[in-house]
Amino acid sequence: MRHDDPLALTITAAVRDGDLDTSRRLMADNAGLATARIVDEQGNARTLLHVLTDWPAKCPRGAQTVAVLVEAGADVNARFQGSHSETPLHWAASADDVEVLDALLDAGADINADGAVIGGGTPLADARAFAQWRAARRLVERGAAVTLTDAATLGLSDRLGALLAGATPDDVNIAFWGACHGGQRECAERLLALGADVHWVPPWEHVTPVDAAVRNGFDDLAAWLRDR
Repeated sequence: MRHDDPLALTITAAVRDGDLDTSRRLMADNAGLATARIVDEQGNARTLLHVLTDWPAKCPRGAQTVAVLVEAGADVNARFQGSHSETPLHWAASADDVEVLDALLDAGADINADGAVIGGGTPLADARAFAQWRAARRLVERGAAVTLTDAATLGLSDRLGALLAGATPDDVNIAFWGACHGGQRECAERLLALGADVHWVPPWEHVTPVDAAVRNGFDDLAAWLRDR
């Protein structure tokens, strides 16, 4: 279904506005609408759950809309079709939409689905990379698998020991950068003691650990890093 099709425009507005009655009526009157894909000018195709979780998300009655769409047959693990293959949960995590994130998980969304724009990873990788801290911590609470970088970025110091087993110097540098990005001095200190490079710049953006800390408002950590 093209994005400028009248039905696409109407159901998109209903989903984004939290108009539950209109959403129910349209899906009752149009078989297959709950699983349909809306195709944009570039040929990217998204489901109605992607419409709901598209940035900036946090639509009115978001959790109720998830329930309405799922009841009508929507697949909570459907993939975006285009430059990546993110699920609606990836998008909710990227937008810090905890209400919808919980509703998707309650409806059976795969908490560890791959396909993120961040290294093809999980919804947690998206939340952590985009500094969506509420969503990141909620995913951990709900049982998401945690990597070394996830743990360092979120300050999960109790998990670092096991996750550091077999870590390479690159792994340590990435985790150190994540700790600075997340404002986690304890983890940063521990990784620095293991040989992390305080000047290391990641391949995905030319941002030093100090820059990452400053960007996210962790000025005390940035001052400590400058002293190193």
